[in-house]
Amino acid sequence: MADVAAKERKILVAVDEGEESAHALSWCLKNVISENSKDTLVLLYVKPPRAVFTALDGTGYLFSSDILAAMDKYGNDVADCVIEKAKRICKDLQDVKVETRIEHGDPRDVICQMTEKLGADVLVMGSHGYGPIKRAFLGSVSNHCAQNVKCPILIVKKPKSTAGND
Repeated sequence: MADVAAKERKILVAVDEGEESAHALSWCLKNVISENSKDTLVLLYVKPPRAVFTALDGTGYLFSSDILAAMDKYGNDVADCVIEKAKRICKDLQDVKVETRIEHGDPRDVICQMTEKLGADVLVMGSHGYGPIKRAFLGSVSNHCAQNVKCPILIVKKPKSTAGND
């Protein structure tokens, strides 16, 4: 058992703008990361691909390079904000190395690719808790990853709010 505790693990946590991923990261810190471990925690944010616009949109307006640059800047600002929030959640970690990665593409595919590329021992991610109808239309990143990654995956559901039950 001591050998298992001493192993240096690479734990990949997928983060995004939602409360669900922040909850999954917090849960991971309390339940997966062990004190005085030599674990490496990799915080991964995937910037979705920019919507493809032709030079002329459907209404006949032309997108200027300024507008496209502003859209890119906004995407970069969101990515930086998400990573900074995740790093703040991890600020009290000791003896755990925290790395951050910002990648581009379809989150479903990129998370799976990065899990393999980084040699992650476990993937941790939140679940938005969509029902079957929403999941059918929007897709489920966590479900896709659960079907396609080779390492264990931990999908953390955020408990439903009980504010009205106090």
